[in-house]
Amino acid sequence: MTNAKREHWDEVYLTKVADSVSWYQPTPEPSLKALDALQLPAAASLIDVGGGASSLVDRLIDRGWSDLTVLDIAAPALDVAKARLGDNAMRVTWTVADVTIWRPGRYYDVWHDRAVFHFLTEPEQRLAYCHALEAGTAAGSVVIIATFAPDGPERCSGLPVQRYDAAALAAGFSPAFTLERDWREEHRTPGGSRQSFQWCIFRKR
Repeated sequence: MTNAKREHWDEVYLTKVADSVSWYQPTPEPSLKALDALQLPAAASLIDVGGGASSLVDRLIDRGWSDLTVLDIAAPALDVAKARLGDNAMRVTWTVADVTIWRPGRYYDVWHDRAVFHFLTEPEQRLAYCHALEAGTAAGSVVIIATFAPDGPERCSGLPVQRYDAAALAAGFSPAFTLERDWREEHRTPGGSRQSFQWCIFRKR
């Protein structure tokens, strides 16, 4: 399954321009606003799970963040981000991995995921994700996560997704994570359509 997933996402980034895919954001405003609300210092460590070609890492470098990791199953997606960053790419740890079989070797102050969890449609996939999440966070760590909302798309990039409201998303995590804040976002795709996202901020006890 992992090889099939990797081949799918490799193909997406090898055949499509990064700013044409439905999840593209010119600026990752929801993520930046969440970080601003948390008033986290630039010295905090952050991992962007499924970050791919997202410009979140660019914006955080601009803000002085220095302990950044981007994880994605698709190496071509990370290559897009590296090329865009130029010399600044050396300031980021790039990890090609399927988060459901990856085990972090450290803790992160911030675990950010805008687009991975809703692709995990099987219970065992979600459980494996949560194992990685628990291993990569310590008491006080923050989890910023976004999924398609209940009225959001049923499929994305040709794949089925699991949609959530805040309560359902909270129920999917262990009791070690407390829901601190939730909100909805209407994302406009490059093609002009609107997609409803559910955002949540959790903190590990």
